[in-house]
Amino acid sequence: MRVGFIGIGRMGHGMAKRILDAGHELTIYDTNPKALEELSSNGAIAATSIAETVENREVTITMLPTDEALEELTFSKNGLIDCLPKEAIHMTSGTHSVQTIKKLTEAHKNADQILVAGHVLGRPDLAAEGTLTIVPGGPPSALKILTPIFDLLAKQTFIAGNEPQAATAVKIANNFVLGSAIEVIGESMALVRKFGVDPQLFQTILTEGLFGAPAYKIYGQIIVDESYDNVGASVQIGLKDANLALTAGEAVNVPLPCANVWRDRLLSAKAHGEEELDWAVMAREQARASGIE
Repeated sequence: MRVGFIGIGRMGHGMAKRILDAGHELTIYDTNPKALEELSSNGAIAATSIAETVENREVTITMLPTDEALEELTFSKNGLIDCLPKEAIHMTSGTHSVQTIKKLTEAHKNADQILVAGHVLGRPDLAAEGTLTIVPGGPPSALKILTPIFDLLAKQTFIAGNEPQAATAVKIANNFVLGSAIEVIGESMALVRKFGVDPQLFQTILTEGLFGAPAYKIYGQIIVDESYDNVGASVQIGLKDANLALTAGEAVNVPLPCANVWRDRLLSAKAHGEEELDWAVMAREQARASGIE
């Protein structure tokens, strides 16, 4: 398959490398040329423009951090709407608002192109291993074409529906649950530490008992080790996700009181200058609030 990939960051690098290593013809693009060096040295074609990236591509995947970045890429002069071939698929894998995904769906349709929201769940190390979870939404015919890509990137795929916005709602809700879980782990760790309990002991009890899920194992251990420099998703990205959840809830009159706690904890971490650390650092905010150094 001829694939374009735009956005070679922490997640995008691992995803693109999986596609390249499987033998697909891959063209890559990023506003930071240094991000392209490793992949291009291994056979990827480093493009210098969006037009060059998508030329003759059946599929172009974007992994971008914000709505603003995605909309600029899509709607600017010589952007995706102008340059993506007719009948080609744009699969967007970053976390974006429902409103932006709706806007792109209509614009691509009007340009005889296809949008698929192919949202990925997991950290960059899972992207490199090909063990992400993918939740796609879009026309069934496009999802069928993308199945080999899904199989390369993920251990499991859950089709959310025929509309891209359905997958986006699932992605936002998933991140909301994950952020809330990290908040609860942080609160629990602070509680047991105040009673002199070794946090590693509590982490073992937690993850070998009722909460043996990967989220509790991975993020609980990050909190115990305070390894917040090992960034999967930063505080800044987490804050964006919290605001996306609150905006989505407001749009359909769904109150999300826990999302406000999640957002405020992330805001506090940002206020302490920690916006580029892993979002699990919000557990440090709980420790501070509990009088724990």
